[in-house]
Amino acid sequence: METASRHDTIGADDRVIGSLEELAALVRGAETVYLRYSCGYEADRDSTSEDGESGLALPGLSVNPLTPEQWWTRPIEDWLARQICQYRHLAEDEERYPWVLTGSCVGRGPDCEPLLAEVEPLGRLHDGLLQEAERVYDERFDTGNRP
Repeated sequence: METASRHDTIGADDRVIGSLEELAALVRGAETVYLRYSCGYEADRDSTSEDGESGLALPGLSVNPLTPEQWWTRPIEDWLARQICQYRHLAEDEERYPWVLTGSCVGRGPDCEPLLAEVEPLGRLHDGLLQEAERVYDERFDTGNRP
């Protein structure tokens, strides 16, 4: 049986999301879904993010949106792969891993990222999903071409 990832749980009731297709179904079925790379919900539940340059405490957890913008006309799996890969370097720390969540947007961080409070974990991303996202991102995007 394939193992889930470096970490077995975010919380007792959370699920492991194994594919872009499964993640797409989750995103389609929820109001707004976000991605966070951290030590997980249990580590973040009573904290907020900090602006690394100024040292200021932010009013919520910094996240990356997984729900596509209305202007996005390509497959949702392409959007998800792109969003996952944009911050994959944050998972280089052994303790950090990607997990998905919902919550109330309480502001924007210094990079204009949403800041969430009252978060609810939805699950974490399986390593196989991360590999799938990298493959899709590399195949379907001109990753070296910036605006």
